[in-house]
Formats: sequence, structure tokens, C-alpha cells
Amino acid sequence: MVFTDKRLILVDKQGVTGKKVEYHSIPYKSITHFSVESAGHFDLDAELKIWISGTNEPISKEFKKDKNIYDVQRTLAKYVNK
Repeated sequence: MVFTDKRLILVDKQGVTGKKVEYHSIPYKSITHFSVESAGHFDLDAELKIWISGTNEPISKEFKKDKNIYDVQRTLAKYVNK
């Protein structure tokens, strides 16, 4: 994830080798809402979902337990609906 002053850029490496890369460029004004599901006792991963205007399904990103999803949430809250 890359945060700029105008948009969020999601970088998704795909495949076993990671050679295939998908980029999502999402203007903050297009983000209608987002949610964070924290890790539980047995499930150590957390999940971020971002809904974009004009789409029904959210973009989902999983975070491993060593990544701080709350820093991402704080940054999104700062820029969305500014």
C-alpha cells in the first residue's frame, strides 16, 4: 500500500514467482467506507475491506500479525472524506 496526498495505490503481487503485479489506483474521494477486522486468538491475520463508489464488493487485503493494520486504518481515516 502506498498513500499519496490524493490517492491510495494498492500493489498486489500474484503467482508463485511474484512476477505478475496488479496495481489499483484509488482516489480517496471514491472510497465510500472501509472496515477493519482485527485478529482473533486463533486467527492471527487481520483484514481490511475498502468499498469504492460504483462497486458492490469491497477490495479486501489481509494483514499478517506482524503488520499493524491500525496504522493503515488511521491513515485512511485521515484522508477519506476530507
